[in-house]
Amino acid sequence: MSPIRRLTDQYPTLATVAERAGVSRQTVSNALNNPELLREDTLQRVQAAIDELGYTPNRAARQLRTRSSHMIGLRFEPAQEGTSNALMDRFVHTLVETTAETGHHILLFSGAADDPLDGYDELLRATAVDAFVITDTYTGTAETELLRRVGAPFVTFGRPWDDPDAAHPWVDVDGARGACLATEHLVSVGHRRIAWLGWEETSRIGEDRRSGWEQSMADHGFDTRGLGVRTTDNVDAARMEAHKLLEDRTVTGFCCASDTLAIGVLHALHERGLRPGIDVGVVGFDDSLGAHVTWPGLTSVRQPLEQVARELVELVHSVLSHRPVEPLGRMLEPTLVVRRSTVPDAPRPGTIPRAASSAATRG
Repeated sequence: MSPIRRLTDQYPTLATVAERAGVSRQTVSNALNNPELLREDTLQRVQAAIDELGYTPNRAARQLRTRSSHMIGLRFEPAQEGTSNALMDRFVHTLVETTAETGHHILLFSGAADDPLDGYDELLRATAVDAFVITDTYTGTAETELLRRVGAPFVTFGRPWDDPDAAHPWVDVDGARGACLATEHLVSVGHRRIAWLGWEETSRIGEDRRSGWEQSMADHGFDTRGLGVRTTDNVDAARMEAHKLLEDRTVTGFCCASDTLAIGVLHALHERGLRPGIDVGVVGFDDSLGAHVTWPGLTSVRQPLEQVARELVELVHSVLSHRPVEPLGRMLEPTLVVRRSTVPDAPRPGTIPRAASSAATRG
């Protein structure tokens, strides 16, 4: 194992390894790239010097030889103000950890908010990455069209909404199933008039989640007229829409397309003196940090983002290894995390259940 080095340390070079091993630089190069050309004792001597000095072959030089950067590009969008959805941190963290296991690294880049292709051109011209992971297919297909046209490998977090015949690998989470879980949970705790608070009709993800609420309500024979509302993903916008829906006093449940919208509903309940989980049940979507820290604790649909990241890395590895990918699409199941916004005796945010606390004390 190579010794730990600081940025200020002098890094060993091919020449210093050759000097330590008492061989030529060409011999060190052969040991790294064509070890079969060397005698066993010479190879062992060079390897011992490499291990002792902690020498790592220059990445740029290796890229020139192999035409491979061992980098995977990911355009990273900033979280919008007024929202609670910083959940991509979970996804990116697992993506970084998992790619390291395959010998790759994640290269994050940004781009202009109004240009989905910004940032891709520069990396493609510089051949700075081996492949791309795309996470915003719901905004359009400009990125996938560009990468397909130039022959750049890529995978997507998100199904190809506009192209059912797309030939690229993808992983997605079943949003309709998640909204169905949320609605069924509200029904199970006694709610019948359950409103839907979702995104604009142009959002494919939002409409997919809405369809789960509609199907679940229909399965129970519940009327949804006037209960489905579309708005922007913003706490204050959701708060105002919730106030309108709460004018109908028969509405006792809210199923929301995001935690941001659900937090807006909680604000409206507070302003009306209504108690979440007792007077009105509220379920969000994404199980973001906001769901964990908002009072009294927000029940939310949790996406398996860590599994999504691992699946995507596996797909990238298959694509770069020129192995066939079957099936191209993988749909993952979400789960429901129950908190006090729907069940008043659920554990409060940040607390340890009594049994667990006692066990911890005994241990």
